[in-house]
Amino acid sequence: MGANLLALTWVVVGIALLVFMIVKLKMHNIVALLISALFIAFAEGMSLTKIVPTIESGLGGVLSTLALIVIFGAIIGKLMTESGALQQIADTIVAKMGVKLLPFALLIIGTIFGMSMFYEVAFLITVPLVISIAQEAKIPYMRLIIPTIAGATMGHSIFPPQPGPMALVTAFHADIVQVYIFGFIVIVPTIICSGILIRYFIPGLNDIPLGNVMKPAQKRPASDLPGFTISILVPLLPALMMIIASICKLFVSQNSLIYKLATFIGSAEISMLITVLVAMWVFGYRRGQSGTQITKHLTAAIEGISNVLLVIAAGGVMKQVIIDTGIGSRIVSLVGHFPVSPLILAWLITVLIRILTGQGAVAAITAAGIVAPMIAAFHVSPVLMVLACACGSNTTTLMYDGGFLLFQQSFGISLKDTFKTWGALEFVNSFVGLLVVLALSLVVK
Repeated sequence: MGANLLALTWVVVGIALLVFMIVKLKMHNIVALLISALFIAFAEGMSLTKIVPTIESGLGGVLSTLALIVIFGAIIGKLMTESGALQQIADTIVAKMGVKLLPFALLIIGTIFGMSMFYEVAFLITVPLVISIAQEAKIPYMRLIIPTIAGATMGHSIFPPQPGPMALVTAFHADIVQVYIFGFIVIVPTIICSGILIRYFIPGLNDIPLGNVMKPAQKRPASDLPGFTISILVPLLPALMMIIASICKLFVSQNSLIYKLATFIGSAEISMLITVLVAMWVFGYRRGQSGTQITKHLTAAIEGISNVLLVIAAGGVMKQVIIDTGIGSRIVSLVGHFPVSPLILAWLITVLIRILTGQGAVAAITAAGIVAPMIAAFHVSPVLMVLACACGSNTTTLMYDGGFLLFQQSFGISLKDTFKTWGALEFVNSFVGLLVVLALSLVVK
């Protein structure tokens, strides 16, 4: 018991050190993550000859599974932005559902954008569109921003091939089709609570002023936009290919060509690559853009997410240190004495890491190293464990969190208004999501 408690203590101290370096010393996240990982390794007595291989393994493990996925996602988002496909999706869904159902329309839009591109990209694309819609409909802008962001944050946190859930799926060896199916069951009531119902409990929501930071989007004429069907099909294409491939594999022999082909095409990397090629054609070449113009868009997209990708990879180092030192297994042994569902424990661990580090993907990846042994030890569904951690990685945050600052600075609002809007919707996302996962655990084993 004493050794297990000491292992947990070193993790807590390591994360506290990480927060101190980022918040107080203003150190870059990558350097801070590496120093914190080294501290935990030394504190646990890891051999000097093993530390460098652990660092390499942590970096390589994350980059090998997420690098291409993150890069391809950024490229797809950039091509959709430049072509006007995102505006077409927003305009069509809003027009079809009407003003009365406008918040529900924005829930759908936010979720689609959140699951198909990196969160910051989805935010910066959708928010100007939503402000324009709010002005046209004469609705206080924050009443429409909340459902949009609720959908975007939850879609980004729950569904592969986004980096956080993809890392969890890989670490827990979860069935990706079940993650989509049960993820959909989790996300529907969750975003209704966090995006629609919550607005009735936030005082002064209609009176939150819009600062001079974020401007309404300059809309293109409808004739200059790609069609709605192809616009919405492209961001959903990776998920569709992975689901279809998994279903095909259920009905054929593992030695058959169809099974091997489905495994190949249904992988996250290949499905995303195919989607990139489709997006280059329908949003680029077919619309008269030259190869030079398209390459310029691709380069800009990759440059935009390079820092984020390396931060996520550095988070993988801390995860690997936790695994290689055996801390994860000892923490499992320690928490096994508590009469609490392992799903709740996994959620709590991820929530704490997210609050302390301010990075959703890093929280998911780091928690994976701690939580993974619980699956076998407590006979928990890997899919439900993915969803519990995913909900934990999408929680209320503090002032040093990137999502918090992006929300506050984009609208030029006070810290108080940010906490009662962003903070409230994120808390509801996380907590209600966990409740739905726990309800599913009653029937899913």
